[in-house]
Amino acid sequence: MSIRGLKKKQPKTFKVRVVTVDAEMEFSCEMKWKGKDLFDLVCRALGLRETWFFGLQYTIKGMCTWLKMDKKVLDQEIPKEDPISFHFLAKFYPEKVEEELLQEITQHLFFLQVKKQILDEEIYCSPEATVLLASYAVQAKYGDYDPNFHEPGFLAHDELLPKRVLRQYQLTAEMWEEKITAWYAEHRGIARDEAEMNYLKIAQDLEMYGVNYFPIAQNKNHTDLLLGVDAKGIHIYSINNRFSPNKSFEWSAIRNISYSEKELTIKPLDKKAEVFKFFSSQLKVNKLILQLCIGNHDLFMRRRKVDSIEIQQMKAQAREEKARKKMENQRLAREKQLREEAERAKEELERRLFQLEDEARQANEALLRSQEAAELLAEKAQIAEEEAKLLAQNAAEAEQERQRLEITALKTKEEKRLMEQKMREAELIAVKLVKESDRRAKEAEHLKQDLHEAREAERKAKQKLLDITRLNYPNVVKYPQYSPTDTRDANFDKGSIKLDLKDIDLKRLSFEIERERLDYLEKSRKFEDRLKELKSEIHALKLEEKQSGLYS
Repeated sequence: MSIRGLKKKQPKTFKVRVVTVDAEMEFSCEMKWKGKDLFDLVCRALGLRETWFFGLQYTIKGMCTWLKMDKKVLDQEIPKEDPISFHFLAKFYPEKVEEELLQEITQHLFFLQVKKQILDEEIYCSPEATVLLASYAVQAKYGDYDPNFHEPGFLAHDELLPKRVLRQYQLTAEMWEEKITAWYAEHRGIARDEAEMNYLKIAQDLEMYGVNYFPIAQNKNHTDLLLGVDAKGIHIYSINNRFSPNKSFEWSAIRNISYSEKELTIKPLDKKAEVFKFFSSQLKVNKLILQLCIGNHDLFMRRRKVDSIEIQQMKAQAREEKARKKMENQRLAREKQLREEAERAKEELERRLFQLEDEARQANEALLRSQEAAELLAEKAQIAEEEAKLLAQNAAEAEQERQRLEITALKTKEEKRLMEQKMREAELIAVKLVKESDRRAKEAEHLKQDLHEAREAERKAKQKLLDITRLNYPNVVKYPQYSPTDTRDANFDKGSIKLDLKDIDLKRLSFEIERERLDYLEKSRKFEDRLKELKSEIHALKLEEKQSGLYS
């Protein structure tokens, strides 16, 4: 057979990209493969046996749809892209995670998906519960808390809380990390799978856990309700409240679910009960609702039946695996405890050894210090003898200096006495000068007064002379032959003599006043010079007295 013939017989394939919650895989699929063939291939690649919880989801025209298992992949309305993208996600949720999730991989995939839904706010969770869930997520990722290794800021790059919670409280990232770490430190000794299971056990009690919501209406014109499908049944919610359903239909109480075009009908098991009819936005939504209802109902009935051989084997293997892991964890915990005790003992021995070495070092240092102290004491003894001799010599010199200072002190006292006497004399002279100054001031005042009186008399004499002249001069002109010339001349000469005498007295007084003033200024200058000399002598004596005190 030729190579060309072999190539023709090879089946045609197309590429598929499958994205899980934490990984991404690519496969080559045959053109004739059905949805189940691709799904089984992905489950084998993941090592997943609990396949009934999962499905392959894709988005077409803005609507999320699940790949049908019984139809060919390429015959379904899938995106026309290369490679074709699918998301491997949990399609159905267990009622009790601890009893139904047997494999560790199943539990891990559920943990990652539920965690993402909480962080994306698809499932509402209270702030207190989000902190607790975050602490279990940290335990699953980092293991036991170690303050030496997990330093502040080690959660800075982890997304652990919904943005709604971060906006609701005005706390810094460091405060949130402190709250999460406080819970995280209490989970010591919990393995990764156990931490993930504790996370899921808390999450399964949340109102929106495992519910798929669809907008519906009670009539064809308005979309005013939400229909929710989960593991327990069908629930009807108001458009603004996804927590508390207005009405619920458990799977055990539903006889039939059907749709016709956009109309959806729920028939209760009780034939007398009212049949509920709703309208969806389009036919595809009704198909998707019916698909989810069938799958959840099948699982609901399956849980209430006896487990199949496969499930029993899986549960037995899960119990054995849990027992083995528990023993392994106990052994590891014991080994860890022994290792920690050995490390503590080693640290204690090292501390004791360091302490002994330190004590030995201190003893050697003390011995060296003792030797150095002995040498220093010998040197100090020799120095003390020399200092004793020097002190004796200094004592003799001090005695001589003392005697000299006593003599100096006696001289200083005598000089001080003389200085005090001179100061008293200076004070007496100053008092005398003050008195003399006052007397001279009074005399000057009297002289000024006399001068003023003399000038006033001179003014009056001149005025009288002018008056006499004005009175007598016209008579001389009118009667020249009879004027008594000799008499007038005599009177005039007498007045002139009186005026000349008065001028002489004024000049004499002015001269005496000026002379007294000059004498006073001369005496004042001499007195100031004398006072300056006394001050200089007193200052010199004070300096000698201070020096004498310093010597003493």
